[in-house]
Amino acid sequence: MAPNSRVLMVAEKPSIALSIATALSSGKMSTRKGSTEVHEFDGKFQGCSAHYKVTSVIGHVFSVDFPGKYQDWTTTDPLDLFQAQIVKSESNPKAHIRGHLSKEALGCEDLVLWLDCDREGENICFEVIECTGFHTKDRKRRRVYRAKFSSVTKGDILKAMDNLVEPNRDESLAVDARQEIDLKVGVAFTRFQTTYFQGKYGNLDSRVISYGPCQTPTLGFCVQRYLQINTFKPENFWALKPYIIQSGYELRLEWERNKLFDQHVASMFQKLVAEDGILEVTDVSAKEEFKSRPSGLNTVNLLKVASSALGFGPQMAMQLAERLYTQGYISYPRTESTAYPSSFDFKGTLATQITNPTWGEYVNRLLSGGHVKPRVGNDAGDHPPITPMQSATEDMLGNDAWRLYQYVCQHFIGSVSPDCKYTRTKIGFSCGGEVFYCVGQRVTEKGFTSVMPWLAVNETGLPQFTKGEKIEVSKFELHEGQTLPPDFLSESELISQMEKNGIGTDASIPAHINNICERNFVQVQSGRKLVPTALGISLIRGYQCIDPDLCLPDIRSFIEHQITLVAKGQADHSRVVDHVLQQFRQKYIYFVQKIENMDALFEAQFSPLADSGRALSKCGKCLRYMKYICSQPSRLYCGTCEEVYYLPQKGTIKLYKELTCPLDNFELLIFSMAGPEAKSFSLCPYCYNSPPFEGIDTLFGATKTGNNSSSKLGKGAGMPCILCPHPTCQHSLIAKGVCACPECDGTLVLDPVSAPKWRLYCNMCNCLVLLPQGAHKISTTREKCPECDSTILEVDFNKKTTPLKDGATLYTGCILCDELLHSLVEVKHGKSFFKRLGTSRGRGRGGYRGRGRGRADPKMSFRDF
Repeated sequence: MAPNSRVLMVAEKPSIALSIATALSSGKMSTRKGSTEVHEFDGKFQGCSAHYKVTSVIGHVFSVDFPGKYQDWTTTDPLDLFQAQIVKSESNPKAHIRGHLSKEALGCEDLVLWLDCDREGENICFEVIECTGFHTKDRKRRRVYRAKFSSVTKGDILKAMDNLVEPNRDESLAVDARQEIDLKVGVAFTRFQTTYFQGKYGNLDSRVISYGPCQTPTLGFCVQRYLQINTFKPENFWALKPYIIQSGYELRLEWERNKLFDQHVASMFQKLVAEDGILEVTDVSAKEEFKSRPSGLNTVNLLKVASSALGFGPQMAMQLAERLYTQGYISYPRTESTAYPSSFDFKGTLATQITNPTWGEYVNRLLSGGHVKPRVGNDAGDHPPITPMQSATEDMLGNDAWRLYQYVCQHFIGSVSPDCKYTRTKIGFSCGGEVFYCVGQRVTEKGFTSVMPWLAVNETGLPQFTKGEKIEVSKFELHEGQTLPPDFLSESELISQMEKNGIGTDASIPAHINNICERNFVQVQSGRKLVPTALGISLIRGYQCIDPDLCLPDIRSFIEHQITLVAKGQADHSRVVDHVLQQFRQKYIYFVQKIENMDALFEAQFSPLADSGRALSKCGKCLRYMKYICSQPSRLYCGTCEEVYYLPQKGTIKLYKELTCPLDNFELLIFSMAGPEAKSFSLCPYCYNSPPFEGIDTLFGATKTGNNSSSKLGKGAGMPCILCPHPTCQHSLIAKGVCACPECDGTLVLDPVSAPKWRLYCNMCNCLVLLPQGAHKISTTREKCPECDSTILEVDFNKKTTPLKDGATLYTGCILCDELLHSLVEVKHGKSFFKRLGTSRGRGRGGYRGRGRGRADPKMSFRDF
């Protein structure tokens, strides 16, 4: 290697990049801003002098999607999607990660990849290689290394640097295979189902009726339990329970037969025992037993405990675990292994917990007396079990993260503690030919339950008994009971079912459970029980009527097995994808042919569109009132024309003063987002679904209809009035636009219904500009500012609060150039954008650039507000 070579290191998150740079430079580094921060320092690499640059991505650089010609739901046959090409595009174009990596890689001879050490991380490795222009085969000029690590502590980082390997192409291809299969199968079924059923029924209460090769079998487990509960027939049973008094204690004895389902037979036994009336002690036995300490903690077990004991959903639990990992408090939280590696430093890990006020003293005793060798667990060959990496307090982490961290610590300490030992005493009795017993338990060594008290053995004391001793029965009780149905599946039980049947991975299980909740297929109730909705039940019953394979775990389990073979290099990526897609293509064709079977179930459960909603606005075609259906996805339905018009989601819709669109005569609506500072904008239902101007999507960035399950439906959906370039309409961008947005390429427009808290907002991002508060009226004019081409505003101030001299109220001016208006406005920035470099900030009203954007005068820019 040439002296002073340059080494680029890329991590998965900015916080991990900072930890890596800090560890390798001992804190002696410089940091500069880019799309993500870049940390630079000098050091040694492979024994020679080197200059390091450490930066990061923010998750996947690319996402898979269909080309533009397949994006329109109304013109694309979902069957064509199975054989369509897919493209990779930047997951977050505004972050400019691809360009950032390409720029930082210039002049670098070596690339070290610090992505998470799982299949997804391996896939991101090859995305980074593509962005940086490095090629693993071109070893003479540019070299690629992979760092394998399980935590972001300094010791683990230095160890990883000393043991660099090559990235694994097969594991990356396994992720590509899963992405392509899930995209094509999920989108094809989802588009067909959604279009078919939302065009017929009004109260489905779900934006999309989605299908997923993992999501649907997950829902199937919940519905299967629901059907078991619904079809359960309770049975009466009877149990004989005698009571005795011994040494002043009243004891209830258990019957060896447990219970009987025939009352006459149970009464016969009661009579026999009652006639005898004397219990003889036939057996006194004491046995030493133990409760095993836990093995190492893997992801699935962490998720189960988080749900059942801590009350965290799987998605939230993983977010907390990832945060603890990136902050260096726990090891990598995605692992299937429960076996610790032979080289694991138990003493060092235990030593980090000595200062803890709750279990520090116990840890001290463990270190002094010698910790116990952990149980033999499962070694999945990925990462060690989840363990604490450094000490923390609740004040440092916050309540929720602390509770999860606390469990990780207690589980690890428990796994290297002795087993819990206890004595189990069983006393046997005989009376009237029937056998009864009672059991007592006494703990002799708490072991791991000292630090995991919720797993402690319940102690039950018994008085002294002697074999052959006879005791009079104090009373008899013939207990009558009824069998109970199983409860709804809990999240913890569902996770176990998914793991058992090979549905999803430790990384994807939380997402699948979250999806069926967000799509309104199940609802999480008290105790984190998953109760399926009418929609979820109808879907699964429909699949069972048409093709049970669609909702059974068998196919997905087979797919996961094939993908694992790809990851191990034992199966060809393309052949696996083609074979699976061909199977699902045939199933899709059959499903479409038999959809009436599922429709019959929907017809019995849901209301037709004509019977749903309330009259709201007039249709521009027939001039009859259309019905507003507020259940998801919110939409208008014209019963005369039999047309559906989709509306923006997650807000409120109102009629806008009975005004009409000049293009199609549809009555305009006002959509208001939730929140005190949220946008309100007008829209024409017809234009919103069918933009009348060619190229409106590319000109103004209107929402396109894509494969994403949350996309709006209909060709070109997403053009409200604030994106409309109509030259004369008083509600269009031309009329309401004021000036260029300081944060993006959008335009600041006047909120038509914001009085008395007048404001401008960007039609593309979350930028908000507060205008003079309490003004009687603020409106746009046809005049333009001669300095910057912004629209002149006319402000009618309140008489009591006017800032004008002599009590005048009417004032016109430019909010950028006029000193008075400039002093009365306030810019508020949204959460979803970042600052760009340079002075040219975006387009002015109507698509032209405002003059004066690059001037130093602060009056001419929002930069210094």
